[in-house]
Amino acid sequence: MKEIKIAASATLYKDINELPTEDKMLMHKAVEAREKAYAPYSKFHVGAALLLENGEIVLGNNQENAAYPSGLCAERVAVFYAGATYPGVKIMKLAISASSTTTKVDKPIGPCGACRQSLSEYEIKQKQPFPLIFMGEVGEVVKTASLLSLLPFSFDSSYL
Repeated sequence: MKEIKIAASATLYKDINELPTEDKMLMHKAVEAREKAYAPYSKFHVGAALLLENGEIVLGNNQENAAYPSGLCAERVAVFYAGATYPGVKIMKLAISASSTTTKVDKPIGPCGACRQSLSEYEIKQKQPFPLIFMGEVGEVVKTASLLSLLPFSFDSSYL
């Protein structure tokens, strides 16, 4: 038996105002997308903003459906749109913001498991990590250097 240690690191910012200029701008775009989310069932609104290598910013927000599991998260909406519209263009960074109409979200909200899996596919495919920046509605902001730092034992095509 061999024990291995898995470590992840992130930068924690006090709030959005501490972010570097480009990250702050991208987070504001994620907030803008969040405000347009369609979340009548969960009341939990999420926005995502992807900065692409060509300078384009692609937005996504969660889209719910009465057949509850049929909806899509903001991160997957954004990354699938980017893949369909700008195939082969690398993702440079991703910002995510979440809020609720029933409670104040004052903690950073990272991607769900399904989104982590989908995002890891893009990070692996482009052979270049991209930072993730995430927050709630207010408060602290987390920045990681890579999606794979949030998903150390990722499942990819090498297992198929």
